[in-house]
Amino acid sequence: MAAERLDMGKLRQILRLRYFAGIESSRTIAKSLRCGKTTVNEYLAKAREAGITRWEELDPLDHNELRKRLGLELTFETHKQPSKPLPDWMTIHEELRNRDVTLALLWTEYRDEHPDGYQYTQFAEYYRRWRGKLALVMRQTHPPGKKGFIDFCDGIPITDRNTGEKTPTQLFVGAMGASSYTFARATHSQKLPEWVDVNKKFLEFLGGVPAILVPDNLKSGVKSPCRYEPEINATYEEMAEHYGTAIIPARVRHPRDKAIAENAVLQAQRWIIAVLRKRTFYNLAEINHAIETECLPKLNNKPMRGYGKSRRELFLTIDKPALKPLPQTPYEYAEWKKVRLGLDYHIRYDDHFYSAPYQLYREELMARATIRTLEIFFKGKRVASHLRSSVKFGKTTLKEHMPSHHRAYAEWTPERIMNWASTVGQSVAKVVDKMLEERAHPEQAYQAAIGLIKLADIYGKDRVEKAATKALMIASPRFKTIKTMLQNKMEEVDLNTPTVEPDGQLLLIAQENVRGGGYYH
Repeated sequence: MAAERLDMGKLRQILRLRYFAGIESSRTIAKSLRCGKTTVNEYLAKAREAGITRWEELDPLDHNELRKRLGLELTFETHKQPSKPLPDWMTIHEELRNRDVTLALLWTEYRDEHPDGYQYTQFAEYYRRWRGKLALVMRQTHPPGKKGFIDFCDGIPITDRNTGEKTPTQLFVGAMGASSYTFARATHSQKLPEWVDVNKKFLEFLGGVPAILVPDNLKSGVKSPCRYEPEINATYEEMAEHYGTAIIPARVRHPRDKAIAENAVLQAQRWIIAVLRKRTFYNLAEINHAIETECLPKLNNKPMRGYGKSRRELFLTIDKPALKPLPQTPYEYAEWKKVRLGLDYHIRYDDHFYSAPYQLYREELMARATIRTLEIFFKGKRVASHLRSSVKFGKTTLKEHMPSHHRAYAEWTPERIMNWASTVGQSVAKVVDKMLEERAHPEQAYQAAIGLIKLADIYGKDRVEKAATKALMIASPRFKTIKTMLQNKMEEVDLNTPTVEPDGQLLLIAQENVRGGGYYH
Protein backbone atom coordinates (compact mmCIF):
# COMPACT_ATOMS: atom_id res chain seq x y z
CA MET A 1 0.00 0.00 0.00
CA ALA A 2 1.18 3.54 -0.65
CA ALA A 3 0.68 4.27 3.04
CA GLU A 4 3.55 1.97 3.91
CA ARG A 5 5.95 4.01 1.77
CA LEU A 6 4.86 7.45 3.01
CA ASP A 7 6.40 9.10 6.05
CA MET A 8 4.19 10.69 8.67
CA GLY A 9 5.41 14.21 7.92
CA LYS A 10 4.12 14.03 4.35
CA LEU A 11 0.85 12.47 5.50
CA ARG A 12 0.29 15.37 7.86
CA GLN A 13 1.03 17.81 5.01
CA ILE A 14 -1.61 16.14 2.79
CA LEU A 15 -4.23 16.55 5.49
CA ARG A 16 -3.15 20.12 6.22
CA LEU A 17 -3.45 21.20 2.58
CA ARG A 18 -6.93 19.69 2.29
CA TYR A 19 -8.49 20.61 5.63
CA PHE A 20 -6.58 23.78 6.58
CA ALA A 21 -5.55 25.31 3.25
CA GLY A 22 -8.81 24.21 1.62
CA ILE A 23 -7.24 22.74 -1.56
CA GLU A 24 -9.83 20.39 -3.08
CA SER A 25 -7.78 19.08 -6.00
CA SER A 26 -5.85 15.90 -5.20
CA ARG A 27 -3.67 16.54 -8.25
CA THR A 28 -2.66 19.97 -6.90
CA ILE A 29 -1.82 18.50 -3.46
CA ALA A 30 0.22 15.68 -5.04
CA LYS A 31 2.13 18.14 -7.23
CA SER A 32 2.85 20.39 -4.26
CA LEU A 33 4.17 17.52 -2.14
CA ARG A 34 5.80 15.62 -5.02
CA CYS A 35 3.95 12.39 -4.35
CA GLY A 36 1.44 10.30 -6.32
CA LYS A 37 -2.17 11.38 -6.78
CA THR A 38 -3.27 7.86 -5.80
CA THR A 39 -1.44 8.16 -2.49
CA VAL A 40 -3.18 11.47 -1.76
CA ASN A 41 -6.60 9.98 -2.53
CA GLU A 42 -5.97 6.94 -0.33
CA TYR A 43 -5.11 9.07 2.71
CA LEU A 44 -7.96 11.48 2.17
CA ALA A 45 -10.28 8.46 1.99
CA LYS A 46 -8.87 7.23 5.35
CA ALA A 47 -9.61 10.63 6.83
CA ARG A 48 -13.18 10.58 5.58
CA GLU A 49 -13.68 7.05 6.99
CA ALA A 50 -12.43 8.34 10.35
CA GLY A 51 -15.01 11.13 10.22
CA ILE A 52 -12.43 13.93 10.05
CA THR A 53 -13.75 17.18 8.63
CA ARG A 54 -11.59 19.88 10.28
CA TRP A 55 -7.81 20.44 10.61
CA GLU A 56 -8.26 21.48 14.24
CA GLU A 57 -9.05 17.82 15.04
CA LEU A 58 -5.70 16.65 13.64
CA ASP A 59 -3.25 19.40 14.52
CA PRO A 60 -2.86 18.52 18.23
CA LEU A 61 -2.21 14.81 17.50
CA ASP A 62 1.32 13.39 17.45
CA HIS A 63 2.37 10.78 14.90
CA ASN A 64 1.24 7.77 16.93
CA GLU A 65 -2.13 9.30 17.76
CA LEU A 66 -2.64 10.27 14.12
CA ARG A 67 -1.88 6.69 13.03
CA LYS A 68 -4.48 5.35 15.44
CA ARG A 69 -7.07 7.92 14.37
CA LEU A 70 -6.64 6.92 10.72
CA GLY A 71 -6.34 3.20 11.45
CA LEU A 72 -2.74 3.00 10.21
CA GLU A 73 -1.07 1.57 13.30
CA LEU A 74 -0.53 -1.82 11.69
CA THR A 75 0.46 -0.69 8.22
CA PHE A 76 2.66 2.37 8.87
CA GLU A 77 6.10 2.55 10.58
CA THR A 78 8.60 5.31 10.12
CA HIS A 79 11.51 3.03 11.03
CA LYS A 80 11.78 -0.62 11.68
CA GLN A 81 12.44 -1.11 15.38
CA PRO A 82 15.68 -2.89 16.33
CA SER A 83 15.16 -6.57 17.05
CA LYS A 84 18.66 -7.27 18.40
CA PRO A 85 20.49 -5.84 21.42
CA LEU A 86 22.11 -2.43 20.97
CA PRO A 87 24.68 -0.61 23.12
CA ASP A 88 24.15 2.47 25.25
CA TRP A 89 24.42 5.13 22.56
CA MET A 90 25.41 7.82 25.05
CA THR A 91 28.47 5.77 25.97
CA ILE A 92 29.25 5.27 22.29
CA HIS A 93 28.89 9.02 21.68
CA GLU A 94 31.23 9.91 24.55
CA GLU A 95 33.78 7.30 23.44
CA LEU A 96 33.89 8.90 19.98
CA ARG A 97 35.15 12.15 21.52
CA ASN A 98 38.51 10.41 21.83
CA ARG A 99 40.25 11.07 18.51
CA ASP A 100 41.82 7.60 18.54
CA VAL A 101 38.45 5.83 18.80
CA THR A 102 36.37 5.10 15.68
CA LEU A 103 32.83 3.84 15.23
CA ALA A 104 34.24 0.75 13.49
CA LEU A 105 36.31 -0.09 16.59
CA LEU A 106 33.29 0.33 18.85
CA TRP A 107 31.24 -1.91 16.53
CA THR A 108 33.95 -4.58 16.74
CA GLU A 109 33.76 -4.46 20.55
CA TYR A 110 29.96 -4.63 20.32
CA ARG A 111 30.14 -7.78 18.14
CA ASP A 112 32.60 -9.37 20.55
CA GLU A 113 29.98 -8.94 23.27
CA HIS A 114 26.99 -9.76 21.01
CA PRO A 115 28.13 -12.20 18.26
CA ASP A 116 24.60 -12.29 16.85
CA GLY A 117 24.32 -8.48 16.83
CA TYR A 118 23.86 -6.14 13.90
CA GLN A 119 26.25 -5.74 11.01
CA TYR A 120 28.28 -2.54 10.85
CA THR A 121 25.98 -0.77 8.36
CA GLN A 122 22.88 -1.24 10.55
CA PHE A 123 24.87 -0.42 13.70
CA ALA A 124 26.04 2.88 12.16
CA GLU A 125 22.50 3.70 10.95
CA TYR A 126 20.98 3.26 14.41
CA TYR A 127 23.71 5.46 15.91
CA ARG A 128 23.03 8.12 13.27
CA ARG A 129 19.30 8.11 14.13
CA TRP A 130 20.01 8.38 17.87
CA ARG A 131 22.50 11.19 17.32
CA GLY A 132 20.04 13.10 15.15
CA LYS A 133 17.66 13.40 18.11
CA LEU A 134 20.22 15.39 20.12
CA ALA A 135 20.42 19.16 20.05
CA LEU A 136 22.88 20.63 17.53
CA VAL A 137 25.54 21.43 20.12
CA MET A 138 25.29 17.91 21.52
CA ARG A 139 25.55 16.29 18.09
CA GLN A 140 28.88 17.96 17.37
CA THR A 141 31.71 15.74 18.51
CA HIS A 142 34.41 17.96 20.03
CA PRO A 143 37.58 16.23 21.26
CA PRO A 144 38.05 16.54 25.04
CA GLY A 145 39.85 19.69 26.17
CA LYS A 146 40.35 20.97 22.63
CA LYS A 147 38.07 24.01 22.22
CA GLY A 148 36.70 26.70 24.49
CA PHE A 149 34.03 28.89 22.86
CA ILE A 150 33.58 32.51 24.01
CA ASP A 151 31.14 35.31 23.23
CA PHE A 152 29.38 38.40 24.60
CA CYS A 153 25.73 39.34 25.01
CA ASP A 154 23.80 42.18 26.65
CA GLY A 155 23.94 41.92 30.43
CA ILE A 156 22.15 43.10 33.57
CA PRO A 157 21.96 46.89 34.16
CA ILE A 158 23.61 48.67 37.09
CA THR A 159 21.41 51.14 38.98
CA ASP A 160 22.70 54.44 40.36
CA ARG A 161 21.77 54.67 44.07
CA ASN A 162 21.13 58.42 43.92
CA THR A 163 19.45 58.98 40.57
CA GLY A 164 18.07 55.57 39.75
CA GLU A 165 19.67 55.80 36.30
CA LYS A 166 20.47 52.41 34.76
CA THR A 167 23.78 51.71 33.02
CA PRO A 168 23.95 48.71 30.68
CA THR A 169 26.57 46.00 31.09
CA GLN A 170 27.91 43.16 28.96
CA LEU A 171 27.83 39.47 29.82
CA PHE A 172 30.85 37.40 28.81
CA VAL A 173 30.03 33.72 28.28
CA GLY A 174 32.48 30.85 27.78
CA ALA A 175 31.81 27.14 27.32
CA MET A 176 33.86 24.02 26.67
CA GLY A 177 33.15 22.21 23.42
CA ALA A 178 32.92 18.63 24.65
CA SER A 179 30.95 19.16 27.88
CA SER A 180 29.30 22.58 27.38
CA TYR A 181 30.54 23.46 30.89
CA THR A 182 29.67 27.16 31.13
CA PHE A 183 31.25 30.28 32.64
CA ALA A 184 29.79 33.80 32.72
CA ARG A 185 30.91 37.17 34.05
CA ALA A 186 29.55 40.71 33.81
CA THR A 187 31.75 43.52 32.45
CA HIS A 188 31.27 47.22 31.82
CA SER A 189 32.20 46.88 28.16
CA GLN A 190 33.89 44.74 25.52
CA LYS A 191 37.03 46.89 25.49
CA LEU A 192 40.45 45.27 25.39
CA PRO A 193 41.41 45.41 29.12
CA GLU A 194 38.13 43.80 30.21
CA TRP A 195 38.19 41.35 27.30
CA VAL A 196 41.62 40.03 28.31
CA ASP A 197 40.65 39.95 31.99
CA VAL A 198 37.51 37.83 31.45
CA ASN A 199 39.46 35.44 29.21
CA LYS A 200 41.92 34.96 32.07
CA LYS A 201 39.08 34.39 34.54
CA PHE A 202 37.48 31.85 32.18
CA LEU A 203 40.69 29.79 32.15
CA GLU A 204 41.01 30.10 35.94
CA PHE A 205 37.39 28.94 36.27
CA LEU A 206 38.22 25.86 34.17
CA GLY A 207 41.39 25.22 36.18
CA GLY A 208 43.25 24.55 32.94
CA VAL A 209 43.76 25.66 29.35
CA PRO A 210 42.02 24.29 26.22
CA ALA A 211 44.14 23.87 23.11
CA ILE A 212 42.07 26.43 21.18
CA LEU A 213 39.96 29.47 22.09
CA VAL A 214 37.21 30.27 19.59
CA PRO A 215 36.00 33.87 19.94
CA ASP A 216 33.56 35.71 17.74
CA ASN A 217 35.13 38.34 15.48
CA LEU A 218 34.77 41.19 17.97
CA LYS A 219 37.23 44.08 17.61
CA SER A 220 38.85 43.60 21.03
CA GLY A 221 40.11 40.13 20.15
CA VAL A 222 40.35 40.17 16.37
CA LYS A 223 42.02 43.21 14.83
CA SER A 224 41.27 42.28 11.22
CA PRO A 225 38.54 39.66 10.54
CA CYS A 226 39.37 37.33 7.67
CA ARG A 227 37.97 33.93 6.80
CA TYR A 228 41.34 32.27 6.33
CA GLU A 229 43.88 34.37 8.25
CA PRO A 230 42.32 36.74 10.81
CA GLU A 231 44.75 39.17 12.47
CA ILE A 232 44.62 38.79 16.24
CA ASN A 233 45.07 41.80 18.52
CA ALA A 234 48.70 41.87 19.78
CA THR A 235 47.71 41.99 23.46
CA TYR A 236 45.25 39.09 23.07
CA GLU A 237 47.81 37.09 21.11
CA GLU A 238 50.41 37.66 23.83
CA MET A 239 47.93 36.44 26.43
CA ALA A 240 47.32 33.28 24.36
CA GLU A 241 51.09 32.66 24.11
CA HIS A 242 51.42 33.06 27.88
CA TYR A 243 48.79 30.36 28.47
CA GLY A 244 49.94 28.10 25.64
CA THR A 245 46.69 28.19 23.66
CA ALA A 246 45.77 29.21 20.10
CA ILE A 247 43.18 31.77 18.97
CA ILE A 248 41.06 30.63 16.01
CA PRO A 249 38.09 33.01 15.56
CA ALA A 250 34.81 31.69 14.23
CA ARG A 251 34.35 32.35 10.53
CA VAL A 252 32.14 35.27 9.62
CA ARG A 253 28.57 34.15 8.77
CA HIS A 254 29.24 30.55 9.82
CA PRO A 255 27.02 30.05 12.90
CA ARG A 256 27.89 26.36 13.28
CA ASP A 257 31.50 27.35 14.02
CA LYS A 258 30.26 28.84 17.30
CA ALA A 259 27.14 26.78 17.99
CA ILE A 260 28.46 25.91 21.45
CA ALA A 261 28.97 29.60 22.27
CA GLU A 262 25.56 30.60 20.95
CA ASN A 263 23.87 27.85 22.93
CA ALA A 264 25.85 28.86 26.02
CA VAL A 265 24.69 32.46 25.53
CA LEU A 266 21.10 31.22 25.20
CA GLN A 267 21.43 29.21 28.42
CA ALA A 268 23.04 32.18 30.19
CA GLN A 269 20.17 34.42 29.13
CA ARG A 270 17.67 31.91 30.54
CA TRP A 271 19.52 30.89 33.69
CA ILE A 272 21.24 34.17 34.58
CA ILE A 273 19.67 37.24 33.01
CA ALA A 274 16.09 35.96 33.26
CA VAL A 275 16.60 34.70 36.82
CA LEU A 276 18.11 37.99 38.02
CA ARG A 277 15.90 40.31 35.95
CA LYS A 278 13.79 41.52 38.92
CA ARG A 279 16.73 42.24 41.21
CA THR A 280 18.47 45.60 41.53
CA PHE A 281 22.26 45.74 41.43
CA TYR A 282 24.34 48.81 42.29
CA ASN A 283 27.74 47.69 41.03
CA LEU A 284 29.45 45.04 38.94
CA ALA A 285 30.73 43.10 41.95
CA GLU A 286 27.17 42.45 43.15
CA ILE A 287 26.17 41.07 39.75
CA ASN A 288 29.19 38.79 39.51
CA HIS A 289 28.70 37.51 43.06
CA ALA A 290 25.12 36.48 42.20
CA ILE A 291 26.26 34.85 38.95
CA GLU A 292 29.11 32.95 40.63
CA THR A 293 27.29 31.73 43.73
CA GLU A 294 23.70 31.31 42.52
CA CYS A 295 23.31 31.01 38.76
CA LEU A 296 26.33 29.09 37.44
CA PRO A 297 26.07 26.23 39.97
CA LYS A 298 22.42 25.66 39.00
CA LEU A 299 23.17 25.83 35.28
CA ASN A 300 26.17 23.50 35.39
CA ASN A 301 24.72 21.01 37.88
CA LYS A 302 21.32 20.41 36.24
CA PRO A 303 21.09 17.28 34.01
CA MET A 304 21.04 18.07 30.30
CA ARG A 305 18.08 16.77 28.34
CA GLY A 306 19.14 13.92 26.11
CA TYR A 307 22.32 13.25 28.09
CA GLY A 308 21.12 12.42 31.57
CA LYS A 309 24.28 14.04 32.94
CA SER A 310 25.10 17.57 34.01
CA ARG A 311 27.64 19.86 32.38
CA ARG A 312 29.82 19.59 35.48
CA GLU A 313 29.82 15.78 35.38
CA LEU A 314 30.75 15.75 31.70
CA PHE A 315 33.43 18.39 32.27
CA LEU A 316 35.09 16.48 35.10
CA THR A 317 35.10 13.19 33.19
CA ILE A 318 35.75 14.41 29.63
CA ASP A 319 37.26 17.91 29.39
CA LYS A 320 39.10 18.45 32.65
CA PRO A 321 41.63 15.60 32.31
CA ALA A 322 42.56 16.82 28.81
CA LEU A 323 43.21 20.48 29.68
CA LYS A 324 46.74 21.90 29.77
CA PRO A 325 47.84 23.15 33.21
CA LEU A 326 47.66 26.84 34.02
CA PRO A 327 51.04 28.67 34.10
CA GLN A 328 52.50 29.41 37.52
CA THR A 329 51.83 33.14 37.18
CA PRO A 330 48.77 34.74 35.56
CA TYR A 331 49.18 36.92 32.51
CA GLU A 332 49.94 40.58 33.26
CA TYR A 333 47.91 42.85 31.03
CA ALA A 334 50.00 44.81 28.55
CA GLU A 335 49.07 47.14 25.73
CA TRP A 336 51.00 47.20 22.48
CA LYS A 337 51.37 50.31 20.35
CA LYS A 338 53.34 51.21 17.23
CA VAL A 339 55.73 54.10 17.88
CA ARG A 340 58.55 55.83 16.03
CA LEU A 341 61.89 56.99 17.49
CA GLY A 342 62.40 60.74 17.25
CA LEU A 343 65.52 62.77 16.56
CA ASP A 344 66.12 63.02 20.31
CA TYR A 345 66.12 59.16 20.49
CA HIS A 346 62.90 59.10 22.58
CA ILE A 347 59.44 57.63 21.89
CA ARG A 348 56.28 59.16 23.29
CA TYR A 349 53.86 57.00 25.24
CA ASP A 350 51.01 58.32 27.37
CA ASP A 351 52.52 61.85 27.30
CA HIS A 352 55.89 60.72 28.66
CA PHE A 353 59.11 60.25 26.70
CA TYR A 354 61.24 57.09 26.92
CA SER A 355 64.65 56.57 25.33
CA ALA A 356 65.71 53.85 22.90
CA PRO A 357 69.06 53.32 21.11
CA TYR A 358 69.75 56.39 18.96
CA GLN A 359 70.77 54.13 16.03
CA LEU A 360 67.04 53.32 15.59
CA TYR A 361 66.16 56.91 14.70
CA ARG A 362 63.02 57.04 12.52
CA GLU A 363 62.53 53.26 12.78
CA GLU A 364 59.08 51.90 13.56
CA LEU A 365 59.12 50.26 16.98
CA MET A 366 56.57 48.49 19.18
CA ALA A 367 55.96 49.70 22.74
CA ARG A 368 54.64 47.22 25.31
CA ALA A 369 53.23 48.90 28.42
CA THR A 370 52.13 47.29 31.67
CA ILE A 371 51.14 49.06 34.88
CA ARG A 372 54.78 49.03 36.04
CA THR A 373 57.01 48.88 32.96
CA LEU A 374 57.38 50.08 29.39
CA GLU A 375 59.38 47.96 26.96
CA ILE A 376 60.41 48.86 23.42
CA PHE A 377 60.84 46.23 20.69
CA PHE A 378 62.44 46.37 17.25
CA LYS A 379 61.65 43.51 14.88
CA GLY A 380 60.59 41.32 17.79
CA LYS A 381 63.70 41.99 19.90
CA ARG A 382 63.54 44.04 23.07
CA VAL A 383 65.85 47.04 22.79
CA ALA A 384 64.82 49.07 25.87
CA SER A 385 63.07 48.62 29.20
CA HIS A 386 61.95 51.40 31.57
CA LEU A 387 59.86 51.82 34.68
CA ARG A 388 56.56 53.52 33.83
CA SER A 389 56.42 57.20 34.76
CA SER A 390 53.34 59.32 35.38
CA VAL A 391 55.20 62.63 34.90
CA LYS A 392 53.49 64.39 32.02
CA PHE A 393 55.94 65.39 29.27
CA GLY A 394 58.88 64.26 31.37
CA LYS A 395 61.80 62.20 30.05
CA THR A 396 63.20 58.84 31.09
CA THR A 397 66.62 58.36 29.50
CA LEU A 398 69.24 55.62 29.68
CA LYS A 399 72.84 56.71 28.99
CA GLU A 400 73.55 53.71 26.77
CA HIS A 401 70.87 54.95 24.36
CA MET A 402 72.66 58.27 23.78
CA PRO A 403 75.34 59.13 21.19
CA SER A 404 78.81 59.23 22.76
CA HIS A 405 79.07 63.03 22.71
CA HIS A 406 75.64 63.37 24.31
CA ARG A 407 76.54 60.75 26.87
CA ALA A 408 79.69 62.58 27.95
CA TYR A 409 77.67 65.75 28.29
CA ALA A 410 74.95 64.07 30.31
CA GLU A 411 77.36 62.51 32.79
CA TRP A 412 78.50 65.93 34.11
CA THR A 413 76.61 67.79 36.82
CA PRO A 414 77.37 71.29 38.26
CA GLU A 415 78.77 69.69 41.41
CA ARG A 416 81.01 67.34 39.48
CA ILE A 417 82.26 70.14 37.20
CA MET A 418 83.09 72.37 40.19
CA ASN A 419 84.90 69.53 41.94
CA TRP A 420 87.02 68.95 38.83
CA ALA A 421 87.76 72.70 38.46
CA SER A 422 88.95 72.84 42.07
CA THR A 423 91.49 70.10 41.40
CA VAL A 424 92.99 72.16 38.53
CA GLY A 425 93.38 75.46 40.33
CA GLN A 426 91.65 78.47 41.81
CA SER A 427 91.50 80.38 38.52
CA VAL A 428 89.80 77.53 36.63
CA ALA A 429 87.34 77.17 39.51
CA LYS A 430 86.52 80.90 39.34
CA VAL A 431 86.08 80.73 35.53
CA VAL A 432 83.69 77.78 35.81
CA ASP A 433 81.82 79.46 38.64
CA LYS A 434 81.32 82.59 36.50
CA MET A 435 80.20 80.45 33.56
CA LEU A 436 77.53 78.86 35.78
CA GLU A 437 76.48 82.20 37.24
CA GLU A 438 76.08 83.99 33.92
CA ARG A 439 73.74 81.39 32.42
CA ALA A 440 70.02 81.40 33.21
CA HIS A 441 70.18 77.63 33.73
CA PRO A 442 73.27 75.66 34.83
CA GLU A 443 72.91 73.22 31.92
CA GLN A 444 73.58 76.08 29.49
CA ALA A 445 77.14 76.31 30.90
CA TYR A 446 77.81 72.55 30.75
CA GLN A 447 79.16 72.52 27.23
CA ALA A 448 81.66 75.36 27.85
CA ALA A 449 82.77 73.82 31.14
CA ILE A 450 83.20 70.40 29.53
CA GLY A 451 85.25 72.17 26.85
CA LEU A 452 87.71 73.25 29.56
CA ILE A 453 88.05 69.63 30.66
CA LYS A 454 88.98 68.63 27.12
CA LEU A 455 91.53 71.49 26.95
CA ALA A 456 93.12 70.16 30.15
CA ASP A 457 93.43 66.74 28.50
CA ILE A 458 95.14 68.33 25.46
CA TYR A 459 97.35 71.06 26.99
CA GLY A 460 97.67 69.96 30.59
CA LYS A 461 96.14 71.35 33.76
CA ASP A 462 99.00 73.79 34.49
CA ARG A 463 98.68 75.63 31.17
CA VAL A 464 94.86 75.77 31.50
CA GLU A 465 95.18 77.24 35.02
CA LYS A 466 97.59 79.96 33.75
CA ALA A 467 95.28 80.74 30.81
CA ALA A 468 92.31 80.96 33.19
CA THR A 469 94.27 83.42 35.37
CA LYS A 470 94.95 85.72 32.39
CA ALA A 471 91.30 85.41 31.23
CA LEU A 472 90.16 86.68 34.61
CA MET A 473 92.67 89.54 34.46
CA ILE A 474 91.31 90.77 31.12
CA ALA A 475 87.69 90.18 32.27
CA SER A 476 86.97 87.50 29.68
CA PRO A 477 86.37 84.20 31.58
CA ARG A 478 85.21 82.35 28.48
CA PHE A 479 86.08 79.07 26.82
CA LYS A 480 87.08 80.70 23.50
CA THR A 481 89.42 83.16 25.26
CA ILE A 482 91.26 80.38 27.09
CA LYS A 483 91.38 78.17 23.98
CA THR A 484 92.91 80.99 21.89
CA MET A 485 95.58 81.64 24.55
CA LEU A 486 96.54 77.99 24.65
CA GLN A 487 96.66 77.68 20.87
CA ASN A 488 98.97 80.72 20.65
CA LYS A 489 100.96 79.94 23.82
CA MET A 490 99.93 83.27 25.29
CA GLU A 491 99.30 82.07 28.84
CA GLU A 492 102.98 82.82 29.65
CA VAL A 493 102.87 86.46 28.45
CA ASP A 494 103.32 89.05 31.20
CA LEU A 495 100.65 91.70 30.83
CA ASN A 496 103.00 94.28 32.43
CA THR A 497 105.65 93.70 29.77
CA PRO A 498 105.19 96.12 26.83
CA THR A 499 104.98 93.88 23.77
CA VAL A 500 103.11 94.85 20.72
CA GLU A 501 101.76 91.70 19.10
CA PRO A 502 100.92 89.67 22.15
CA ASP A 503 99.34 92.63 23.90
CA GLY A 504 97.42 93.37 20.75
CA GLN A 505 96.18 89.79 20.63
CA LEU A 506 95.19 89.85 24.27
CA LEU A 507 93.37 93.07 23.69
CA LEU A 508 91.50 91.50 20.78
CA ILE A 509 90.66 88.47 22.89
CA ALA A 510 89.34 90.69 25.65
CA GLN A 511 87.19 92.61 23.23
CA GLU A 512 86.01 89.69 21.08
CA ASN A 513 82.57 89.61 22.69
CA VAL A 514 82.09 93.38 22.98
CA ARG A 515 79.77 94.86 20.34
CA GLY A 516 80.88 98.26 19.10
CA GLY A 517 78.65 101.22 18.28
CA GLY A 518 78.67 100.27 14.60
CA TYR A 519 76.92 96.99 15.39
CA TYR A 520 73.62 98.76 15.91
CA HIS A 521 73.70 100.92 12.74
